[in-house]
Order: sequence, then structure tokens, then C-alpha cells
Amino acid sequence: MKIKFILPILALILIIGASFQKLQDKPVLYIIGDSTVQNGSGKGADSLWGWGSFMNLFLDTTKLEIQNHAKGGRSSRTFITEGRWDSIMKTIKKGDYVLMQFGHNDGGELADTLRARGTIKGIGEESKDIYNPIRKVDETVYTYGHYMRKYANEAKSKGAIPIIVSPIPRNKFNEKGKIERDQYAIWSQEVAQQTGACFLDLNKMVIEKYEKMGVEKVKAFFPKDHTHTNEAGAIFNAELVAKGIKNLEKRELRNYLKRK
Repeated sequence: MKIKFILPILALILIIGASFQKLQDKPVLYIIGDSTVQNGSGKGADSLWGWGSFMNLFLDTTKLEIQNHAKGGRSSRTFITEGRWDSIMKTIKKGDYVLMQFGHNDGGELADTLRARGTIKGIGEESKDIYNPIRKVDETVYTYGHYMRKYANEAKSKGAIPIIVSPIPRNKFNEKGKIERDQYAIWSQEVAQQTGACFLDLNKMVIEKYEKMGVEKVKAFFPKDHTHTNEAGAIFNAELVAKGIKNLEKRELRNYLKRK
């Protein structure tokens, strides 16, 4: 009689164990970036949202875990110096993905007393030794390309797949109704080519859509300034990210897109 009871219990334990292992094996999509990727706490304060907060609308979270680590005000440099990247490196594993978008804050000062978040322009290996008045430490500052290469190469070293995303454009139309392509978008593409990372040209995709929509319609996406979008604008950008993922070649991330 005891065996009759023990066998079903053992079977149940095996099923639970297999289910737990399946959950443990679920790949993770890490998203890193600035406030255009996740604004504030990611709950829509001041009606502002980043596109990373809405990737769950387009990706199947029953098969893929999404972790949005983007933080407002950060540059490719300060996301590292604050230890945010190191914390991801402790958990990232083979088969995971990293969507990375930086550039909006990289053009700031290197060592001012307000932010001290800028990077040296370009993708070379130039560096500059500074005293960081915010962190109160001596620091060597590198180029935008240096930091982006670090993300891509270190993700690859863990067996993860890096996807460099060019920064969304600001709402800055010229007198001809055009938006100039961001220099950081160009540099991000060059870094992707250097490192063999996937590249998703969000800057180009959004500009094309904005120019077709026109100044007045696009203006509705920006309730506060020319950089940060509202919910509608963030979802608009997230959908373009999803389309970009769909067009990535030889990358399994597109297999996690929701079927429509």
C-alpha cells in the first residue's frame, strides 16, 4: 500500500523539479540604457515613458524574461562606473540577450559638478584622466565607442548575444521637415561592426516614421521636452524595436516575438 502512495509523490516531485528547471533555463533579455528606455521608476511619472517599459507587449514573457535595467540620466560611462553593468555580469548567462541604447547623455561634460557623465566623442581609444567631483575620485574617461565595446564584448564573453540599438532621435525637425541623423547612431553602428554585435538602427527607423507623420503629429509624443516620450510615443518606439528584432538575421530573439 505504501508503494502506491510513494510512487505518485515521486512523480509529482519529478514534475515540479522539471518545471523549476525549465523556469531556470528561460533566457533573459537584459535592457540597458537611459531615460528614453526607462523613465524614472518606469511607472509613467510626469506622463513620461521609455520604450523598454513596453517590450512585454511584443515579446512572449512566458518564454523569455525581460529585465529593464535602464536608468534615467545615465551615459554609456556612468552605467558602468555606478556598478550597474557589473551587477548584470554576475547573473547573465549563455543564451541571454542584451539590448543596449546609449548616447543621449554622452555629450555632456566629463567632470562638471552637476553630472560628470560625458564621454569622449567618437569610437577610438583616446582617454583623459580627470577628477570626478561627483564621485570624488580620480577617473580615466574613455570614448563612447570604448564603453559600447565593453558592453558588447563582455556580454559575448558570457555567451550572451549583444544587440546595439542606435538612440531614438529627439523631436528636432529642421525647416524642411527633416530630422538629422544622430552622430551617436552612426558611432553605435560602427561599434556593432567592430565587435560583431547585432545592430538595430532604431534612430533611422524612428526618423523615417516621424518625417512621414509630420511635425504636429510627432509633437503629441513629447509632452515635456524634445527628448522624452509619453506612453504613446514609447509604445510607438517599442513596436519599431520589435520590428527591428524581427529583421535580425540568424538570431533566435525573434522567435520570442508574439504572434499576431
